This record gives sequence, structure tokens and C-alpha cells, in this order.
Amino acid sequence: MNSFRPEDLDLPRIPPDRAREYRHRRWWLPERVDRLVLRHVADHPEKEAVSGPSGRLTRRELAHAVAGAAAKLSALGISRGDRVLVQLPNDLELVILPLALMRLGAHPVMAVPSLRRRELLSVVAATRPTAVAVPRRWQRFDHAALARELQQNCPSIRHILVADRTPDVGLAGPGTTDLVEMCRPDPEARHMPDLGPPLDDEPAVFLVSSGTTGPPKAIARAHEGYGYMIRTAAQWAALSPDTVYLAVMSGAHGFVLNCPGIFGALAFGGRVVLGSPGDPAATLDLIDHERVTHTTLVPALVTQWLNEVRQRGHGPGSLRVLQVGGARLEPAPATEAQMLLGCTVQQCYGMSEGLLTYTALDDSGDVIAHTQGRPASPGDEIRIVDEDGKEVAQGEAGELLTRGPYTVAGYYAAPEANARAFTDNGFYRTGDLVRIHPSGGLVVEGRIGDVINRGGEKISAGEIESLLSEHPLLQAVAAVAMPHAVWGQTVCVFAVPFDPETQPTLLELRRFLTERGVATFKLPEELRIVGALPMVGVGKINRVALRAAAAERQAQA
Repeated sequence: MNSFRPEDLDLPRIPPDRAREYRHRRWWLPERVDRLVLRHVADHPEKEAVSGPSGRLTRRELAHAVAGAAAKLSALGISRGDRVLVQLPNDLELVILPLALMRLGAHPVMAVPSLRRRELLSVVAATRPTAVAVPRRWQRFDHAALARELQQNCPSIRHILVADRTPDVGLAGPGTTDLVEMCRPDPEARHMPDLGPPLDDEPAVFLVSSGTTGPPKAIARAHEGYGYMIRTAAQWAALSPDTVYLAVMSGAHGFVLNCPGIFGALAFGGRVVLGSPGDPAATLDLIDHERVTHTTLVPALVTQWLNEVRQRGHGPGSLRVLQVGGARLEPAPATEAQMLLGCTVQQCYGMSEGLLTYTALDDSGDVIAHTQGRPASPGDEIRIVDEDGKEVAQGEAGELLTRGPYTVAGYYAAPEANARAFTDNGFYRTGDLVRIHPSGGLVVEGRIGDVINRGGEKISAGEIESLLSEHPLLQAVAAVAMPHAVWGQTVCVFAVPFDPETQPTLLELRRFLTERGVATFKLPEELRIVGALPMVGVGKINRVALRAAAAERQAQA
């Protein structure tokens, strides 16, 4: 019999006094997340639960698929406490496999398909998974070969589970298991023992940090706190049994998986549609065909959708709530999205480590356009501090620190990172520069590292980007620090024009900012026109790459 104990894992833990308070307030409930997600199976079992590129499943079929996959995983020797790296695109297996693993008491480690060897090696080194689940190929990349490479570097990996629907090809090499077959609905599947309530600190899933401050880190999300986050997020988005949630970005990311996302929609009796972000026209057609009511985007995709709607002359007819996060949505596209898409825009801010904020569905247009919302839970504690860790004055910007009933106490097996990222009293240092709006919502100004220090004058990259986003020739813009022999740092702007043939000059951008009352020391001193901004994580600009590019160019000057 498996003798799994959470205390055997290298898990930073919420202190007992706070854990008792969260349970006393009924924020933490003794419920396993897989049971929460599938709790409506018995209600209208023939109602559709999930659809994806490979097919559709009713609630009954989804339950049979989860049960069958759990039995087959158990037969492979995967058991309670094991970790399994799950790197799958948006299709049925992405929903079935994590729930099946949770049914066994094993822990899915959710990784977006865009991660490669460099990022994944740090994740598998920390989590030591028993198995890896991948597509055979996805977007012309050989994931099965990468999985075998990971296996060579991580002796704990005994199984490679491959999702492959290529006809007449066979499995991707020896030692692989057919994940598609494993996840087929099986009404005759062996009944797995009920594990009962989760143990204290028992992980439901592991999420993976975006890697903006270094190699991605594993984040263990315990059943109690994770379940509370899903339930709370679903209430902010007004999910119900008639919800149809479209996952257009990677469902392996927490924003799409659980905020409230795929798990929230199923837990509240709704239906999930699995799509992809590559073709805005096809996605808008899918929304109309499936009568989608809720979806989640990053600002870059909002821009693409708005361009498509302008060409069509009309927006989707069924969409009610568009959640936008991953990066700050500027006021102009936030306002335009509500008009052209005919839905409520819900600005979101959060992180895989914890805190979520939302604008309310009945907030004014001004609040929706200019803030990233209020903390989702009354148990969320936030502090906004200066460089010395002292609280800033009301309305001033500073670093956001947070702790609460669904914010973790640390990364998994990463003591050095925890010493940097968490205070002695358990607050997570988000690294985000925020201020409080008069409405009480947060306004995210950027990252602490995005502050540009020009001769002692501090410049917010977010402020410059927000202003330049209103320039009629620019589709996207990022401002970063560039080394300077005299001032230490100056502002370098990377800009993506709508039309490569019509590009603004540096002088034009400086005049544009000056006309808006910007101080002279904040004006950019370098402009780089690029075809696209590099991205990392979900919708986050890769500022490390941009700062490196700015520094290299300056060194060559």
C-alpha cells in the first residue's frame, strides 16, 4: 500500500494558525479538486461537457474517460504522490489526464507546450516526475523526441505517454504508451478506491512559473487552497450551468485552467470548448457555432480579435464575459472591446503563485478600462511597499506583496528562490509595481525591474508604454532600460507598427509624448522598429531579451 505523506515532499507550508482560520471561515473545504470539477456528472449525464479538435464528450463519457485513464495509469505503476509532467495542447487529453492523475492522488505538473529543453530540465529536476505526457508532434516540433531527451536526463521518468492521432504511423518509439487510447471513455474501467478528503498540504496540481525572473519553478497547489481559488474565481465570472467556456490559449496555464477556466466551468456545470489562438477569424466563427459565453485572452489577442471584428463589421453574438490578463490591457482597447465584442470585459491580474484580482461585471466603464480589479477574496492580504519595504502613501506606486488562502508559501524544492521571493512573515514578493486606484482596484504599472533609472530620476516603463499605445501608427510597444555612459540608463522603445511602410520616427514619438505633458527626462532616446515583441509565459513581454538587445546595440554604437 502506498504510504504517501505530504510532509515527505519539499513543500513550503502555510502556518498552522492561518490554515485553521481558512478552514474555520470555510474557505478551505475537505474536498479533492477532481471531485469538485466532476461534481455535476450525475446531473444530466448526457449533457455535453467538453469538446476539442478530436471530438466531444458528455459528462458521463468524461467521467468514464477519467476513470479508465486512472485505472490504466495505476496499472503502469503510477500511484499516490507521483508527479507526471503534462505538456499537451488543447484537446481532450489535457482535461482527462490531470483529473485521472488527481483521482489516483498523483500530481500533474502542468507545462505549456511552448516550453523546450532548457525550461523543462529545471522543472523535471525539481519535481522528478514518474512519467511525461506529450503530443507526438505539435506545431512542427517533435515533443516525443524531447520527452526521450528529458528521460535520459531524469532517471525517475519511467513512462512516456504520447498523444498521437497520425493514422498508420504507430507509437513514437519503444517505451511509449498510447495516451489517446488511455483516455478513451471506458464504462468497464476498474473502480479506483476513494481517497477520501485531501491530507493537509496534499498537492492537487503543480503549476509552472512563467520564468520572467529565471528558469521556471514548480508551484505546488494544495487541494484546499486550489479548490477555493477555483470556486472564488467562478463567482467573479458569474459561471453557471449554461456557461460555455472557450479555452483559446494553452489550458496548461493556470489563467486558463483554473481562474476559473476549464476546471471552473466544469465545476459549475458548464461546458468547455478547446480551441487555439492562431486564427482569430476561425475562433470568432467557433464562438458563434458553439454559443460561447466566456473566454480568456491576453491583450495581444484582444488586438487581433478587434481587427477581425472591424473587418467583419460585427462581433460574436453569444459572448458575455471576456477576461483579459497576463499583461495590462490599456484603456483604449478595453473600452473598444466592450463595444465591438458586445460583452463585458473583466480585467484580471494574478500569478500562478496566488493572488487574483478582478474588475466586477457591474463595474463602471472607467474602472474596467483603467484598473486590474480588486482582490478576489476577503482573505487576500496585500501590501504596497517601497525599496526599503515600507508602506507607500495612498495612491503611490510600489512593489506588491501578498499572502492569503490561495497564495502558496513558497516554490517547490527551491529554497534559494524562496528566500528571495517570500518575506519572513509569508508575503510573496510579486515583483510587480502597482498603485491603488480611487475605486480601490489595483493599477499594474509594470515590473520592478522595468523601472528605468536615468541619472536618479525614476521612469516607469509602463507609463511610457501606456501613452505610446495610443499612437495611431503603433500596434504594440515596449520600453526598457538602455545603458548610457552619462545617465546610467535611458529609455529605449521597441515598437511594432501597424504598417511596416508607415513607421514613426524617434522625433515623432518624443513630440507625441511631449504633447501629453511628459517630463523631458522620460522621453525615449532610442527607437527600434521590430516585426513583433518577444514573449514569455502567457502574454508577457520578454523584457530580459529586449534589455539584452538594447545593451548589445548600445555597446556596438
